[in-house]
Amino acid sequence: MKCLVVLWGGLVLCMGGGAQAFPVTVKSCGVPVTFRQPPRHAVFHDVNMAEMAFALHVQPFMRGVTGITGWNKETDAFRRALGDVPELAPRYPTLEQLMAAQADLFVAGWNYGMRVGGDVTPERLANEGIASLVLTESCVRAGGERGPVTLDALLYNDEYRLGVVFGKERDARALIEGWRARISTVRAHLSGVRSVPVFLYDSGTAEPFTAGREALVSELIRLAGGKSIFDDLPINWGGVSWEEVSVRRPEVIIVVDYGHGVAEAMEVLRHQALLDGSPAVTPQHIVVLRYDEVTPGPNNIEAVETLARFLHPNAGW
Repeated sequence: MKCLVVLWGGLVLCMGGGAQAFPVTVKSCGVPVTFRQPPRHAVFHDVNMAEMAFALHVQPFMRGVTGITGWNKETDAFRRALGDVPELAPRYPTLEQLMAAQADLFVAGWNYGMRVGGDVTPERLANEGIASLVLTESCVRAGGERGPVTLDALLYNDEYRLGVVFGKERDARALIEGWRARISTVRAHLSGVRSVPVFLYDSGTAEPFTAGREALVSELIRLAGGKSIFDDLPINWGGVSWEEVSVRRPEVIIVVDYGHGVAEAMEVLRHQALLDGSPAVTPQHIVVLRYDEVTPGPNNIEAVETLARFLHPNAGW
């Protein structure tokens, strides 16, 4: 079999003939995974990974989704794209549920549908004949190598990998080139602007849950002309202290929207004594982004555009 190395986020593609011939081999957290034919009964976990599938129109090859309604309220657009694809589990699926669905591929991540030491892991799935693709952003949570936190590595690579696995490599390339063009347009508008200190507030009262330097959203903030105040924290997502938020003096706060709970999040921020008097805790300094805009997925591009306009309204849009 002839192997072609494609320098796209470290992806290795092995093809048996012309373009998009099978078998193909891609990497998942550094581990080669071979597909002898496109999946026919794929299951996708979480809103962001399901939307990666929708972007390539692979719904006819999906057996189900998991982890949607347990945390998020579905938008009308998501429900339309999902169509008659069922939700197999509102939160994390069990191995038995995936086997009962006759899944031949599970697309998920560590703490996005899989837990280290749990019953749904790439190894356990492989033992049952189910392939897996792990969200690249999450590899570090299972002891994986820390790679670059860029759109190339954490979004474009994963979308392209899906295109290869489903025989839609050309479609994936076209999709990604369109995303690149939109990001280039934003960056051109932001030439020479000052980086605005930004705090991302996901949830939490005693201590806020936020994003560190390993989370793709920190890079989205940078691309939008901001600087995450926790971009030195060596994690992707985790808890910090309100004292540390106050000391780092954010000027803008991103509130993550799960389709519910935004009003409660605003109340937490307004009544946090350590932020009393901070200009960030005012309506004109708070921007709401959906969960699927701040986790790796197609809506990251829209998130950069929205945030850039919010941070720099006078950049000549």
